[in-house]
Amino acid sequence: MSDLRTYAVVTASYWGFTLTDGALRMLVLLHFHTLGFTPFQLALLFLLYEVTGMTTTLLGGWLGTRFGVNITLHAGLALQVVALLALSVLQPDWPSDLSVLYVLLVQGLSGIAKDLAKTSAKSAIRLVVPDNSHSRLFRWVALLTGSKNALKGVGFFLGGLLLAVAGFTHALWLMAACLACVLVASLTMVPSGLGRVRSKVRASEILSRSRAVTLLSAARLFLFAARDVWFVVGLPVWLYEVAGWSFTAVGGVLALWVIGYGMVQAGVPTVIASSRDGRSGEIRAARSWILVLTGVTAALAAGYHAGNPSPWFLIAGLGVFGACFAVNSSLHSYLLLALAGSKEVAMSVGFYYSANAAGRLVGTLLSGLAYQWGGLVGCLAGATVLLALAAGFTMVLGAIGQPGSPDDASEPVR
Repeated sequence: MSDLRTYAVVTASYWGFTLTDGALRMLVLLHFHTLGFTPFQLALLFLLYEVTGMTTTLLGGWLGTRFGVNITLHAGLALQVVALLALSVLQPDWPSDLSVLYVLLVQGLSGIAKDLAKTSAKSAIRLVVPDNSHSRLFRWVALLTGSKNALKGVGFFLGGLLLAVAGFTHALWLMAACLACVLVASLTMVPSGLGRVRSKVRASEILSRSRAVTLLSAARLFLFAARDVWFVVGLPVWLYEVAGWSFTAVGGVLALWVIGYGMVQAGVPTVIASSRDGRSGEIRAARSWILVLTGVTAALAAGYHAGNPSPWFLIAGLGVFGACFAVNSSLHSYLLLALAGSKEVAMSVGFYYSANAAGRLVGTLLSGLAYQWGGLVGCLAGATVLLALAAGFTMVLGAIGQPGSPDDASEPVR
């Protein structure tokens, strides 16, 4: 199978998964809010989803290196089908504590599925692009990441729409059936052994990453914590509860945001040119854009606090935040693969996305707590602090991530 066809098949499989992942998040959030769950309880529903991501990406990277990323991709698709069907047996008359525990466990299974699929898809790109094709790698990474987020936005809209039209249980059955079809197609088309290395890879090597990848992972942690601290619980609950928007309207606006964010991500290589070495110019861009994003978020928090604005002020601010965030995220995704190289790339991707999952976990918990204690302005203030921490790690990355520096990316940290 050609490199382009392999890339297309893996990407299409990941697209199918992403639609169900976005829809499931919106279904769970809105359904359980209507059942009377508090913002903090809603955050708890996603707790294990994020916790499992921290370990799954590490283990998934090792498994992909040892056995091939096709194995981990198909395992992720299959587990998501199981999770969707398992959640459909939940009954509204179950005791509240039992419902929380059950959804927590099923969401944990979905989190395992999501991070297996993500690690596989991101690793596959590095495996099919030659080491010296920096501009192609940048374009393909941006396209996968941007299209994934655009489809996740479509999933948010579908989740709100399916909840309103089909109800919770039937929506889950429909998504499980569609994803099962994607799994069958992927099993027949993705080549076996993709990404598997011939030498034996020890599990102890999972945490042995270069210093540059470690710093990039730390910046990623705080970047995604800053997004989720106001996006996961605070904003959708505020739109439904305070602004009085319907399920479909809430799901629709979040969908449009993620779609737009994904489109910006896909277009980043047309704005930021690939440098000759594939790293130096992109690292400088990452340093500049994280400062811009921090400033935008601080201004949004101050504006909300000063004027108690309408929902449309927040939506406009969300758009600016999303565009700046998309540039940062796209640069991070490319730099990971550029710094990791092609050997055992799945393990570097697993380590990096473990930090990504840790950031989502922190952001999810803080989103529920910050909204319950300080409202949406508390969420925005927390996001500003987290972005300042991300900026700090990005500045240090810029100092050591240059070719020929004493702490070059080729030096592993053990």
